[in-house]
Amino acid sequence: MRNIAVIGSGTMGNGIAHTFAQFGYTVNLVDTNADALQKAVDTITKNLDRQVAKGTITETDKESTLKNLSTHTDLKAAVANVDLVVEAATENIELKLQIFKDLDAFTKPETILASNTSSISITKIASVTNRGDKIIGMHFMNPVPIMKLVEVIRGYATSDITTNIVMELSKKLDKVPVEVNDYPGFVANRILMPMINEAIYSLYEGVAGVYEIDTVMKLGMAHPMGPLQLADFIGLDVCLAILNVLHQGFGNQKYAPCPLLVNMVTAGKKGVKSGEGFYDYSNGLKEAKVAGKFNPNP
Repeated sequence: MRNIAVIGSGTMGNGIAHTFAQFGYTVNLVDTNADALQKAVDTITKNLDRQVAKGTITETDKESTLKNLSTHTDLKAAVANVDLVVEAATENIELKLQIFKDLDAFTKPETILASNTSSISITKIASVTNRGDKIIGMHFMNPVPIMKLVEVIRGYATSDITTNIVMELSKKLDKVPVEVNDYPGFVANRILMPMINEAIYSLYEGVAGVYEIDTVMKLGMAHPMGPLQLADFIGLDVCLAILNVLHQGFGNQKYAPCPLLVNMVTAGKKGVKSGEGFYDYSNGLKEAKVAGKFNPNP
């Protein structure tokens, strides 16, 4: 288990590629967009420079990590000889199903296929392949090089062997794997997203402002980041997608996304990635300011 492919070069994909490469694995980072791949390498390089500056790795470690990493736009060629694929594409079920159909056709029969999905059914993903026993969820947390947790999700057909391999592999990345079963949102987002949604409802209904809601949760509950700023960091579009999966999967109204969240995503206000969400990031994350007043009674 030395050769890894990571599908998708966005925030999660480049973080996963960075982590595997730093721990000595050969990584093929795959994306259909060559510019996105270059941006990912630039991001990884900057993050490695930051680690060097902090003294957590050496300059030699940085160079070794970058040597372990290569970029590819040809999916078939990039995954032909790997031992593990970690898919980290957009949280869109149709896209993921197509990727896994292709991976099933392009990879060796013994290759384990993992998804970094934060909410979509692993069993559903496995259903489009001929290797259900080798399909598993490997849900990393953002930022991947720093956060310790890996939520390891067993689909209905995932084997003990596959689960054990992924659990041990996660430990070799200096992560803490936690095994969970395949239900909408798994554990992390089944608990986190209703909290974020309730914070948005509190804003929507005029209970308090952005700063006040986040301050209550940071100082009162010892959260390192308030739920509204965390939503911006995750991506409001991602939060909406996960809440829709929870709402549809359980059929329970308590998971219905707040109308304010729906409107913000529709308006292109997706958080840090778009420069504005509940906070304004036009001058950088550290200088984020509350983006504006929301009408509590639209």
